[in-house]
Amino acid sequence: QVQLVESGGDLVQPGGSLRLSCAASGFTFSSYGMSWYRRAPGKERELVAFISSRGGITNYADSVKGRFIISRDNTKNTMYLQMNSLKAEDTAVYYCNARLRAVKLYDYWGQGTQVTVSS
Repeated sequence: QVQLVESGGDLVQPGGSLRLSCAASGFTFSSYGMSWYRRAPGKERELVAFISSRGGITNYADSVKGRFIISRDNTKNTMYLQMNSLKAEDTAVYYCNARLRAVKLYDYWGQGTQVTVSS
């Protein structure tokens, strides 16, 4: 069955770095656009970053541009989010999403990983 498993969340000090991973299985990973979303306490879920199926296109939320880097390795069925210069406002649960619009919409989500930025 389809699985998206996030890992790498942790407690980190402001200014620190983390790398999140999303391991995919049960579908053709290289055909899907992949995204990272996050939901902070009391806030709506927001799109953090997107990467196209072959990695040639990336987009970022304005709040993370220049600090976060999204990437993927289609040989390992894994997506990454390198997060640098972390701020308290980056504290959230981070979710991995896989999406493909074909005859129908295929839309899969992971269970989330907690990132806490605090001194």
